[in-house]
Amino acid sequence: MDQKDIEKKIQEAWNDQATEQPLKQKEALWQEFASEAFPKEDKKRSASWLYPAVAASFMLSVSVIGYRYLTNNNPTVTTMAYTIIENPSAGIKVVTLPDSTVVELEPDATLRYGAHFTTNRNIQLNGTAFFRVKKDKKHPFRVLCKETTTTVLGTCFTVTGCSEKNVQVHLYEGRVQMNVNGNNSNWILSPGEQFVYKNGNVEVDAFNRFTDFNNIPLQEVCASIKQAYGYSIEIPKGYENKKVTLRLNKKEELKNVVDILAQMYELKPIIDEKLKKITLQ
Repeated sequence: MDQKDIEKKIQEAWNDQATEQPLKQKEALWQEFASEAFPKEDKKRSASWLYPAVAASFMLSVSVIGYRYLTNNNPTVTTMAYTIIENPSAGIKVVTLPDSTVVELEPDATLRYGAHFTTNRNIQLNGTAFFRVKKDKKHPFRVLCKETTTTVLGTCFTVTGCSEKNVQVHLYEGRVQMNVNGNNSNWILSPGEQFVYKNGNVEVDAFNRFTDFNNIPLQEVCASIKQAYGYSIEIPKGYENKKVTLRLNKKEELKNVVDILAQMYELKPIIDEKLKKITLQ
């Protein structure tokens, strides 16, 4: 099997949905792939990383293109050329990429990036994800989703790939350039603008990127933050009904939101990442 054949099989596997297979069939598929892709003297070496992975209590799913490590919360496929991260859970999965970009993967979303990501920052996305991109003027960050490409230097935006002919991008901070395969035009978005590509047509218009609290009790604001970020907030007794008037970017970083609330009432925030709990005292 030459390099082109291997790459073709990788692409085919990426396009297909993975299915769980019996252990004997997995081992047979691996042996078939290894016998074609690796020289005989490398077989011992390739097996050395395969079986310890099973012993380490990962669930192994082998296809003809590589191997898949799965845990309950961190499914990752590693092929010879790509890292693939999936989110099969019902909640948002937060991922930090090698360049320090933070991605929030929605349920059933999948992203793929290459081995040299810090110098070639291209992402392939299926599903919906929010990106807080690390600034790097020398290496633009690109999200390829269906027929669209989103190019940025450093910004915050959400990409939703509903189908091959339906993609939406919402920009919260910075600027992005949008391109569509086969179309020579490009679209530059400003914060608060959304790009909608549907059935070959493009629309750019405004959307509401803020959450407004107008004279709302603090306990209701804390409940809204818990719903948006997944962190509960404990406030001092007697503060529950203090009124809050505040405008927040819907994708503002949690730390900034907490700092704002703490400063408003001269309180000190303590964040417990393990329990996902914030205490204002």
